[in-house]
Amino acid sequence: MGIINYFKETKTEMSHVNWPSREQTIRFTVLVILTSVAVAAVLGIADFVFSKLLTLLFH
Repeated sequence: MGIINYFKETKTEMSHVNWPSREQTIRFTVLVILTSVAVAAVLGIADFVFSKLLTLLFH
């Protein structure tokens, strides 16, 4: 398979992709950022609580 064939087939396949709209992309990006911040907050709180518990148990 030659390099030119590869790029022709890639172009053909890319035309079959159902790309999201700009609005969908923005919504999904905001959703990912908010989910990441929420998970970070939960993990941070859990880390704080567990470290305090360990300090109380072993100090």
